[in-house]
Amino acid sequence: MASLKELKLRIASVKSTQKITKAKQMVAAAKLRKAQAAAEAARPYGQRLEKVVASLAGKVTGDSAPRLLAGTGKTQTHLLLVATGDKGLCGAFNSNIVKLALVKARELIAEGKTVKFYLVGRKGRAVIARAYPGLIVGSYDTTEVRTPGFTEAQAVAQDMTARYLAGEFDVAHLIYSTFRSALVQNPTDQQIIPVAPAVTGDAASGAGAAVEYEPDEEAILADLLPRNITVQIFKALMENMAGEQGASMTAMDNATRNAGDLIKQLTIVYNRSRQAAITTELVEIISGAEAL
Repeated sequence: MASLKELKLRIASVKSTQKITKAKQMVAAAKLRKAQAAAEAARPYGQRLEKVVASLAGKVTGDSAPRLLAGTGKTQTHLLLVATGDKGLCGAFNSNIVKLALVKARELIAEGKTVKFYLVGRKGRAVIARAYPGLIVGSYDTTEVRTPGFTEAQAVAQDMTARYLAGEFDVAHLIYSTFRSALVQNPTDQQIIPVAPAVTGDAASGAGAAVEYEPDEEAILADLLPRNITVQIFKALMENMAGEQGASMTAMDNATRNAGDLIKQLTIVYNRSRQAAITTELVEIISGAEAL
């Protein structure tokens, strides 16, 4: 059994850890409000733009259609754009995103497809590199960025578009975590290149309607299609930020509660050991007095 001094030091150590986890919980809670507002503001615009582009994809015919909209005509090479966070201490947030990416990769490889990875954020890099060495073809480092935003999304989108037009892949999937609440973040797989034609929902209801472009189709699509990729990546970054802060707040709350439970248990052991030591000393004193 540990000595009284060791128990006392351990209780002090756990209390110190509890103060740290409590502070991190409060910081995550403060950041969550801002990140959640940003994610909820970006979500409607991203979803609506995706529906518009999906509706246009269902109407595109002919060889003159842009490749970002119509595709390359092949589905052999798939690029998985995996967006994770840069920090830990947020429970299973990052591991769930990486797990979905690995599952998707195994499914594609089982179908005979070629898989490549493009990583945003550093938390999933080691696991993916260990599982599929040599398949990471690109990455974007966000560790030096305090809050990834539209500028970072645009840089990633431009790199992705250049790689696609150069023929490095045929289909791109965006894998991130959709924020639902501080307790729930859903890993999501979204195809962003080329946009899949709409088959259900509001966009499909107008599938037979004519589309008029002003000033002209080529100019509109040349701006709209790269913008859609940027917006979808931006939406994913905002969802990830909110999800990461929510997961961090929940994880730190659990850690604070566990530390409190451990302090209670150690305090009980300390008090019992101290009482036993006092009782032993009293017995020795009484026995010595009676011997005299």
